[in-house]
Parts: sequence; C-alpha cells; structure tokens
Amino acid sequence: MTIFKFALKRSFSNTTNLIFLTLFPIACIFLPNGEDWPFLPYGYQYFGILILFVGIRLATIILEDREKGVVKRLAVAPISHFQYLSQNLLAYSVILILQCILVVFGGVLYGQELYQPGWLLFLFVSFSFASLAIALAWISIYRKKDVSFLVYMSLIFIVIILGGLMIPIEIFPDLLKRIAIIFPTFWLAEGLNWIVFGENILDFLLINGVLWLYTIIFIIIGSTRKIY
Repeated sequence: MTIFKFALKRSFSNTTNLIFLTLFPIACIFLPNGEDWPFLPYGYQYFGILILFVGIRLATIILEDREKGVVKRLAVAPISHFQYLSQNLLAYSVILILQCILVVFGGVLYGQELYQPGWLLFLFVSFSFASLAIALAWISIYRKKDVSFLVYMSLIFIVIILGGLMIPIEIFPDLLKRIAIIFPTFWLAEGLNWIVFGENILDFLLINGVLWLYTIIFIIIGSTRKIY
C-alpha cells in the first residue's frame, strides 16, 4: 500500500490543499441557518460545493504525475495501472469520507438541526464518490494541470447554479428544471430536501442510486487512460 500512503501524504503537502481539506469543512459546521432556504444550515449546502472543489484538487495530483512524467517512470516498475489508480483513488476516498464524518457529526455535537444525520452522511459520501469520479474523468482528457483545473472551475459554477445548490430550483423556468436533472448537484439538492421533508425511503435510495450511477460511469471513463 505504498502508493496509498504516499497519496495521503501528498494530498496534505501544500497550504491550499490543507485549507480545503481541514479548515473549510470545519467552517461549514458553524454556518447559521437560512430564513426560508436552504432548509438545512448554510454550511451543509456549501459543503456539497466544497466536495466538488476537493474532488478536482485531489484528482489533479494524478494529472500532475502524468505531466511531470512520474507515471512513465512508474510504468517500468512492477506496478500496474490498476494498482496505481486504485490506491490513489482509495486514498482520496478516505479523505472525502473523513471530511463527511467530520462535518455531519461535528454539526450534531455543535447542536445543528440535521434531522437525519445518518442519512445525511450517506448522501454526502455518495456525492463525494460521484464528485471524485467526475474529476477523474475530467483530468483524463487533459495534459496540463493548470488548464484542466481552471476550465473545471469555470464549468463547475454553472453546474452548481443550475443544479440547485446556490439557487432554489423551484424558481427556474421549466426548461432549466428539465436540464438540471442531468447534473449530480441536482440530485444532491434533492437529497438534502429529502433529509428535511422526505418520508419515502425509496425516493432517497433513488437519489443515491443516481449518484452511484454517475460514479460507475465516470470511473470507467476516467480509468481508461493508461498511466503509460
């Protein structure tokens, strides 16, 4: 598990990553409630946005290896593409899951009204895997880390807004409401609403099922590019 340990260490190797992985999630715990929307405290709406940023920041470490030729040197070592990719993704998944646990149970200890914290944790974990898979697929089409990150950041704001994380989707025109369904952020927003108002567990399972479908599809797309 050498690659796994090295990936964990590298994830915290610079100040920006350290802020994204520690301080920002902790800050989400203490944000107040909104008056009418969102229905959960602001921090839990914004944490979904943070997950998207963290996903791409972690995934670009793989792209950085490709850009610097590290993966070419790994190719002559007794390490397969599957081992390299799976251990990196495992490390990033552990980080994201720990963030989700910190934010949800930190909120419980702080006294935030989270309605169903167990299901909220499950939702955030599902979205984390989808976010990481999408980021992996995204970097697979780029050769330069900076270009990949900047373009992704530009597009992600559109996905956040149209998906209903920043603006209630109910105020959108019908056309935008139909388009929003294709974005994973829409399903996260729906899941957050279910945490507060939902009664039918099948609706919640459907939401998470869609997020895991995103995960599977984009993992397949992102893993097709060999390290060498």
